[in-house]
Amino acid sequence: MTEGTTAVVQPTGPQQGMPGHRSGFVALFGPPNSGKSTLLNALVGAKVAITTPVPQTTRSPLRGILTLPHAQVVFVDTPGLHRPRHKLGEQMVREARKALEDVDVALLVLDASRTPGEEAEEAAQAARGVRVPLLVALNKRDVATEEDMGTWERWLAQRLHPEEVLRTSALRGDGLDGLVEALVRRLPEGPPYFTADDLTDQPVQALVREIIREKAMELTREEVPHAIAVELEEFRKAEEGGVTYIRATLHVERPSQKKILVGAGGRVIREIGRRARPEVEAWVGGPVYLDLWVKVTEDWRRKEGFLRRLYPQR
Repeated sequence: MTEGTTAVVQPTGPQQGMPGHRSGFVALFGPPNSGKSTLLNALVGAKVAITTPVPQTTRSPLRGILTLPHAQVVFVDTPGLHRPRHKLGEQMVREARKALEDVDVALLVLDASRTPGEEAEEAAQAARGVRVPLLVALNKRDVATEEDMGTWERWLAQRLHPEEVLRTSALRGDGLDGLVEALVRRLPEGPPYFTADDLTDQPVQALVREIIREKAMELTREEVPHAIAVELEEFRKAEEGGVTYIRATLHVERPSQKKILVGAGGRVIREIGRRARPEVEAWVGGPVYLDLWVKVTEDWRRKEGFLRRLYPQR
């Protein structure tokens, strides 16, 4: 695969100047399906993380960048904290916990419309080890009741001592201005790490791979979502005005899953490409040809070598 086309460059450290400016890194962590990725996209103002109704969609930490006149907040979206059942799950939890060690503020995101359970306890355990300011976003307040909110606030008072608890709705954008203000107040003073135009530090190839996976999960949410992994085999950037060629393999674990993903006469795999193409073209900056294939890679979630290839640790 051709490397070199990136959304932005990696940070090289804060720039000089800009007295009074604040900048830093904020980890978004919590149970699976609490709305972390939706919240990240809402805060950044662009879709930099895929979102699906399926828990544990995010598989590795990724960054979204919010630049304001007086501050720059680099959000680190992490995989949902849960009890892993395979090597992929172990890596996801390990990466999420590691991300909490390298940030300036930790934001625990909870789905306020659900009652506290085992996964929330896992998140609370991780939160107790945080050595930076801890804030909590009680998310999905658009569907949570006042009784739900009260239950969570009492639960938090018993288990954690966050500096602030805020009520948000990532879907509607409610409470986000107050959340940003609360986070910025706790960031250290310093100039920005990224330019004002940067929205993420993910390579374009990684964004493309995730967009394809999102569309595949949307179409197979009942059958094979967690068994899907996407690998870019070729990314041939076109000359100006030309078509970029992208060949990607969608890995599944069973022949029956391949049959579902391909669909009768190739209907499903063609629909995945049709849905993915507009978003891919927006990131690539021009027309693309998506050449999608499906391959059975048995028990890939339990194979460390395969996981390192697809999800290298940063």
